[in-house]
Amino acid sequence: MKFTVDQIATILQGTVSGDGSQFITAFDKIEEGKPGSISFLSNPKYESYLYDTNATAVIVSKDLALKNKVKSTLICVDDPYVAFTILLQKYQEMTAKRETGISIHAIIEAGVNVGKDIFVGRFTSIDSHCKIGKNTSIHNHVSIGKNVHIGENCIIYPGVVIYNDTIIGNHVVIHSNAVIGSDGFGHAPQADGSFKAIPQLGNVVIEDNVSIGANTTIDRATMGSTFIRTGVKIDNLVQIAHNVDIGANTAIAAQTGISGSTKIGENCLIAGQVGIAGHLTIAAKTIITGRAGVTKSIKQAGQVIGGYPAVNNAEYLKRSALIRRLPELFDQIKNIK
Repeated sequence: MKFTVDQIATILQGTVSGDGSQFITAFDKIEEGKPGSISFLSNPKYESYLYDTNATAVIVSKDLALKNKVKSTLICVDDPYVAFTILLQKYQEMTAKRETGISIHAIIEAGVNVGKDIFVGRFTSIDSHCKIGKNTSIHNHVSIGKNVHIGENCIIYPGVVIYNDTIIGNHVVIHSNAVIGSDGFGHAPQADGSFKAIPQLGNVVIEDNVSIGANTTIDRATMGSTFIRTGVKIDNLVQIAHNVDIGANTAIAAQTGISGSTKIGENCLIAGQVGIAGHLTIAAKTIITGRAGVTKSIKQAGQVIGGYPAVNNAEYLKRSALIRRLPELFDQIKNIK
């Protein structure tokens, strides 16, 4: 990587304050900035580093009012976080070397339709009647069942298991050891106290531009489909049960579990270690804070929800403050007695 500050500003549609002819050769966090590196400032908590960093350039908000002099050249943009993300993406596109071809150690059964310029790694197996779109990369030790359709420009990382009948759109990334389409947790209790497995006859449908983290599991539907809609981003170690429907552009952080037949609206943000009960509806643009337990449907869009059982976050914070005061309040009651 070797670009001038001016060249980077042009890519980001930003304006330069300082010497735009300097060369950038690396990325750094603002607190670790070194000569030749570029960083960004989006969180006000880190503003103090702006005045001390040795980074050659820093991407900042065009609305930032400087409190002191800075040594770095500034690139002023509308949103520094978004701009830095764009810069990283551009760098990755320019430097990435994508492999093509099918390994002699891969097993591809009869009736598989493969697109142009795909890559299939060592010891990967693709069962019959599958369809793989052009420019898709399927890395080592991936197992793909029968009648799976995978779109164009996808990346399937090592160790992924994709069960029969799964449908995957374009530009989907699935990280290592994720399992897509395993049986939902359906077991009918019997009179003698045992359980009888309920056949899971549906599938999983993953739409375009979805990212699925490592060791995440998405269960096939009992009937119909489990849906992961366009633009959804799922972290590592997330469990999504049968017949769940995740709305477009929703983001889900690690160790969250979503029970069967729950429907999540569009543009929701679900933090880590959240538990959501089954057969619920979560309205669009809901934010669920970390470790919350959702036991009832959320019908009003745009709320922030927290706690267990989950309630409006402002109410949850008030309850938490009262709980912290319980020892003090208990002592006061004893004194009154």
